[in-house]
Parts: sequence; C-alpha cells; structure tokens
Amino acid sequence: MAVHGASRRRTRCRSRPGVDTEGVVRPPGAETGILLTRADGPDQERVVGDQVAGRVGFFLRVDDFQATYERLLSAGVDFVKPPRDEDYGRIAVFTDIAGNRWDLLGPT
Repeated sequence: MAVHGASRRRTRCRSRPGVDTEGVVRPPGAETGILLTRADGPDQERVVGDQVAGRVGFFLRVDDFQATYERLLSAGVDFVKPPRDEDYGRIAVFTDIAGNRWDLLGPT
C-alpha cells in the first residue's frame, strides 16, 4: 500500500515547482535533490519504509528549525521524537509517507 501512496504523491509533486520531469525534488537553485520513485518489483516492495532497519537514514538540515518544525506539524507530519538540543544543534525525528525515519536538524 505504501508504494501506491508514494506513487500518487509522486504524481502530485511533479506539477509543483522544484520537481523536474524525472521526479527529482530540489529547492530552487540547489544542486542536490531527492529522487521520488516507485519500488521496482517484489524485492524492493518488501523493504519500502524499512531500508535502514528502523533507524534514521535521511537528514533534512534547515536554517530555521522552529519554523520548519511548526510547518511540518501543521501539514500532519508524524514526529516520533520531539525536538531536543544536542551539541551539534536542534533535532527531531519524523517519518515520511513510506515510514522512513528522518532527522530534522537545525541550529539551536
């Protein structure tokens, strides 16, 4: 089911600014991006959302942690660990629509 949900989201995202025709999402002017794609067969479908065995495997570093955190919360993003301060900055853990865990990172 997550594959189909991700596929629908990919289709919706393609019509948005910052998404190219191949499904790569990047902020305006950025050189790097994220490729949105579907699982290719049963082997890949089995691991959707568990590519890193339940650990955080993706990182989103932002300049304004609080504004981004509040925007994600208001959009319904599921935070599995609340914000906390570490030596390297402020951090919170959230999951994406496929169940992957992400670190939201920003300055304290």
